[in-house]
Order: sequence, then structure tokens, then C-alpha cells
Amino acid sequence: MSASFDIGALDRRLILLAPVETPDGASGVTRSYDAVATVWGSVTPLAARADVAADSRGASLRVRIVIRFRDGVTTRHRIADGTHSYAIVAVREITGRRFLEIDADERQD
Repeated sequence: MSASFDIGALDRRLILLAPVETPDGASGVTRSYDAVATVWGSVTPLAARADVAADSRGASLRVRIVIRFRDGVTTRHRIADGTHSYAIVAVREITGRRFLEIDADERQD
């Protein structure tokens, strides 16, 4: 990512989702995700790969998402873009804490 990112490229309304864990009554938890912010961002497809793990069929699409900098975004969060849901894989600060560059996967079964 270049040192000067074009703010005009943030052309999508994205929803930042945070995990919420609720006891399931059997010594475990059920995880769901609640919306914590609506942000402007860009989503750029990077690569797709077929998953060949024994119990995992389908494909995942890797994307790069850029949003304005905000504290606390981690790999536990997810990002929703309409009907697409992305699991965050990596988060980096770019251009002097003005933006976050996020690598994320969308699962396609």
C-alpha cells in the first residue's frame, strides 16, 4: 500500500462486527456477532483458493479492506459488506495511523 492512500477510494458502507459469547448451558459458549460501527471502506479481491481439508469443502476468497483508522480492530472481528461476511486474518496501520489495511477471507461453500 502506498504512503498516500486516496480517501475517495473508500466507496462502500461496511459494518464492523464484534464477537459476543453467550454461555450455552453445557460449559461452552455460543458466538454471535453484533454491529459496532458502520464505516466507509474499500474492498479489493486478492486471490481465491480451493480448500482441500478433509472436513472443509468449498473455497475462500481473500480480500484487502481499507478503512479509516480506529483502535481495537482485531482478528476476532468480522466485516459485513451487504450479503458478504469477511473473517479478519490480519490488520495493519498504514499512512501514519490514518487508515487500517485488513486482510480478510470470505468463505464460499
